[in-house]
Amino acid sequence: MPTTIALPESYTTLPFKTISISHVPETSPMPTKVVLLKLNRPRQFNAVTTEMIEELITAYQYLEADDRIKAVVVTGSGPAFCAGADLRVGFSALVHDLKKDPSKIESYRDGGGRVALAIHNCSKPTIMAINGPAAGFGITLTLPATIRVACANSKISFAFSRRGLSMEACSSFFLPKLVGMSPALHLLTTGATYLASDPLVSNLFSKILPTPEETVASALDIAEEIAASTSIVSTKVMRDMMYRGPGSAEEAHLLESKLFLGMLMSMDSAEGMKSFVEKRDVDFKGNMKRDAPVGWPWWEKVDGALESKL
Repeated sequence: MPTTIALPESYTTLPFKTISISHVPETSPMPTKVVLLKLNRPRQFNAVTTEMIEELITAYQYLEADDRIKAVVVTGSGPAFCAGADLRVGFSALVHDLKKDPSKIESYRDGGGRVALAIHNCSKPTIMAINGPAAGFGITLTLPATIRVACANSKISFAFSRRGLSMEACSSFFLPKLVGMSPALHLLTTGATYLASDPLVSNLFSKILPTPEETVASALDIAEEIAASTSIVSTKVMRDMMYRGPGSAEEAHLLESKLFLGMLMSMDSAEGMKSFVEKRDVDFKGNMKRDAPVGWPWWEKVDGALESKL
């Protein structure tokens, strides 16, 4: 995709085959502040393929570039969220190429990780609505999101140990931070399947709902509230502070002091305070391209999204 992205007049017209994006409400002919992205291989329980990975990355490039979009909800079509990798397709071509030229292992970037980084680096908050079973990539896909809500009966599985594999999609970074080291080790070592309501995995979710329909509706409500009431710059900077923050309270104090002043001088800060005093709805217009505070980014950026052409 080119550096300058031609934004679509409607997200429903994009030629995706394995995902779909709709406006909220769906009847809107123009892009709305909230969009609903669906993994769209329902007959295969939305199992991931190379094509789906590339389409998800492309979708997030559009969503990041589009100032009309303020929040994204992701869910699955049909009864499942995502059953993980499509094992009918498998990894035989990849294994064959790596055996022919083992040096390619150093430059290879796993597709799940590329999607995870696209979600993690997107300034628009993502809310995952886990409407059904989520296994392997189907659950690690959700970890970089800002918020996750789940249907209580959704089956959750980090099954890597039962497939002779290891973690992917940056999950070794996200999972222990979200649930704690002890539950993460339990989940990964057993590779067993748990209901979303099970205490071992329930900390992943902000809400656990009785039905898939209520799960998606709750995620959309959360996204609408975020889009209407919060600053994209504020929420992105605070996410980065928590995930990319320094290692001591003293270093955090120095970073927070600098960023707080940068945000205090921003157009969104002026609007937030003015709207509060005037008792009216807020109208934030800031974006990270133009309005990131002084001192952001404070970490060394690593291009982890590259992938060798095998």
